[in-house]
Amino acid sequence: MTPDDLGRAVCRKPIARFREGLGRCLRATILLMCGAVLVCGIVPRAGVPRAMSADFERIKYHHPGLVVDLGVGLWAWPLPMDYDGDGDMDLLVGCPDKPYNGLYWFENPGGGSPAQIVFKPAVRIGPAARNMTIAYVDGQPRLYTPGRRHPDFRTRGFAGGEPFRVSARLHPRIRSVRANQWKEVDYDGDGDHDLIVGIGDWTDYGWDDAYDAQGRWTNGPLHGYVYVAINRGTDAQPQYDDAWRLEAGGKVIDVYGMPSPNFADFDGDGDLDLICGEFIDRLHYFENVGTRTAPRYAAPRPLSDGQQAIRMELCMIVPVAVDFDQDGDVDLVVGQEDGRVAWIEHTGEVIDGVPRFLPPRFFRQQADAIKVGALVTPSGCDWDGDGDDDLICGNTAGFIEWVENLGGQPVRWAAPRRLKAGGRVFRIMAGENGSIQGPCEAKWGYTVPWVADWNGDGLLDIVLNSIWGTVLWLKNVGRPGHPVLAAAQEVEVAWPEKPIKPAWVWWQPKPRQLVTQWRTTPAAVDVNEDGLVDLVMLDHDGYLALYERRRVGDRLELLPGKRIFSDERGDPLRLNRRRGGSSGRRKFVFFDLDRDGTDDLIVNATPNVDWLRSVSKGDGLHRFEYLGPLAKRVLSGHTTCPAVADVDGDGRRELVVGGEDGFLYRLVE
Repeated sequence: MTPDDLGRAVCRKPIARFREGLGRCLRATILLMCGAVLVCGIVPRAGVPRAMSADFERIKYHHPGLVVDLGVGLWAWPLPMDYDGDGDMDLLVGCPDKPYNGLYWFENPGGGSPAQIVFKPAVRIGPAARNMTIAYVDGQPRLYTPGRRHPDFRTRGFAGGEPFRVSARLHPRIRSVRANQWKEVDYDGDGDHDLIVGIGDWTDYGWDDAYDAQGRWTNGPLHGYVYVAINRGTDAQPQYDDAWRLEAGGKVIDVYGMPSPNFADFDGDGDLDLICGEFIDRLHYFENVGTRTAPRYAAPRPLSDGQQAIRMELCMIVPVAVDFDQDGDVDLVVGQEDGRVAWIEHTGEVIDGVPRFLPPRFFRQQADAIKVGALVTPSGCDWDGDGDDDLICGNTAGFIEWVENLGGQPVRWAAPRRLKAGGRVFRIMAGENGSIQGPCEAKWGYTVPWVADWNGDGLLDIVLNSIWGTVLWLKNVGRPGHPVLAAAQEVEVAWPEKPIKPAWVWWQPKPRQLVTQWRTTPAAVDVNEDGLVDLVMLDHDGYLALYERRRVGDRLELLPGKRIFSDERGDPLRLNRRRGGSSGRRKFVFFDLDRDGTDDLIVNATPNVDWLRSVSKGDGLHRFEYLGPLAKRVLSGHTTCPAVADVDGDGRRELVVGGEDGFLYRLVE
């Protein structure tokens, strides 16, 4: 093993996450078989992992009567229908990602409007598929996947299905397609059903590290096209024309990726209008200014609530048109990136030619397992000073949320609450140029918090990293048991010259600013046991480094990073050697896993987390021996986050892992 081997394949190239086909299957298989080697890049001396003696289980709320936002794992694909045939609308929600992959049924117990319904907890009814869609054909729900319809989904799920027989290739850039959304609709009003396909094309966008020195994106945008293939036959024996791109206002419809086309009579004039989503957060309305049998679409206008454009809270939105409240007009049910699903109610009004909808309201469910967004990043602490361990969590959306331990046996948990800083709900977002992976990630934040008394005043503060790679701290200006956070401040380093930053960060840090690799843990711990809280995190080149604290007069000063963490041979631990969008991402915690009196290093990995056992301290180095993943259970496709807390109330702290799906898992030995 060499220093550069550590982290050799920390993260697959991000673009590979979006390719379909055999390559994806092979990579997934390799990751499952030898994920620890691929992610951490360290080969155990015996050649195989020596941990894997435990398992992870989801942490439950154990809180009867608690109601929380309805949600699946990373990315919700809603398929609203009366699944159980009892006359009310249930929710099927598909989740295509790890580890929560599945098609889930949320039963509507009946009673009240959709805003008042409390759905039952999710029941998994089968595996999910990519690009799942729904349409109503002759009043009945029908599910689709790319190139196939699934009329018998109630008995077979997404297995099998009937292929569409389309004569020509649908889209010329098929290798760069992410969204590939098929469905049927009687587009031209002739009584049979035509083929509609939404295509999200990433060819011009490329992927990452494409900013100039002024922070301008030099690659192209995402594209979102809508294709129509007219059925010249019948529903029983369809014969499709070659597909063509739909136009509106004299131009090809081209939204910002992920079009999710929905045809319905939204304005009540008897013809089919069109609403599209996009990859980020907006909804686009295309009015049919033609007729039912000869559609013609006006230029897009934003969907509005009468006061402002409707935007979803997060990105990767998947809208579905359906009369969910069964009042005669067509609503929208919209899934988003963190697995939650919202109802956007049609008011029945049309203002200036645009149908008026109400702002999104998230569906609710009976609480089951604790979920905090997606790619949740927990930190264990007694936040409210009541003597038990709570969890402070970040997530993809850029919030920081408090999951309060309410005590009891088993431990009862409160619903997550978003923390405020400086009097406002704290949220970090990338905006147009804060993510190395480009402007399509504008609404991501990827907060990674660590709770510690950073300034030594006896109160717990929060130190955090995020999508920007800028290390911040939120000072606690409250009192014991009643934390109040001030507005974010930058963590400063006593750089001897200009600040050091990753080579791919396009902007220049301030003179004392700490800017390192994005989305990685800022561990605020007293490493040298001198009574001062230090900082341990990845440096600009991906090595695990100690930023030592010292006292200068009446103030505390943070020194530049030193690479004091190594393998058994003394080679520095490089947890990520990649650049750009594949950099950073390492989450870790120090924890005496084997109870031998010294803290080991637990690092996020595929399939879950890896164990680096502490073997010695001396010669200024902290040496670790790699022992492999702790269990076989897959908790990530992108990343996990380990933490330490007493979550079962037995008085002993244990390992907790935030999963890809936003759920929290505890290690069970």
